[in-house]
Amino acid sequence: MHRSYQPLKPVTNRYLQHRWDLNQYEQHRRKVSSTLPVVDNKGMRTPAHIQLKPKKLPDERRSIIDRDNRLLASKLANIVCSEGLVDHRNQYSLRSLNGDKRREELLQVGLQNLAIYRRITCRQSEYRRQLWSDEWERTERRRDDISQHPRGLAGKQRKVKFAATPTEKLGTQRNSSKCPQCS
Repeated sequence: MHRSYQPLKPVTNRYLQHRWDLNQYEQHRRKVSSTLPVVDNKGMRTPAHIQLKPKKLPDERRSIIDRDNRLLASKLANIVCSEGLVDHRNQYSLRSLNGDKRREELLQVGLQNLAIYRRITCRQSEYRRQLWSDEWERTERRRDDISQHPRGLAGKQRKVKFAATPTEKLGTQRNSSKCPQCS
């Protein structure tokens, strides 16, 4: 079934339609093979005044030119037939053409950076650190005076990991009543 002819449109006689389609296809192929190009792509004809007119050369000169042509042809044939044994390695080191100028500029930039560094380190600071530290100490003292739980005492407290005895519980209750806020 896959090799049988399947027409594109429904037909009454498949065999006749197949013959007609083959005839049309063959006619189309004959037309395609017999067509001529519409575009002329042959190129321009060389004008008559430019056409090569061989000059008459003396026999000596013609023989010299022929000999040179044969030598060049043999050299070209040698090159084509050889395995490419050409010494193409360069034995020189790469060197920048403006390397000296770049080094000078780099040295100059380094010297300028050194001068800037010296100026910065020799300059006295405009910030008054002593005044800042004194103000900070005063602020810390005020904060500790105002706060209910001063900052410095947190590290001094001791944590108890075992249960307290009933007498210790009573003692802690008495101390808790002496809290400055409660009294």
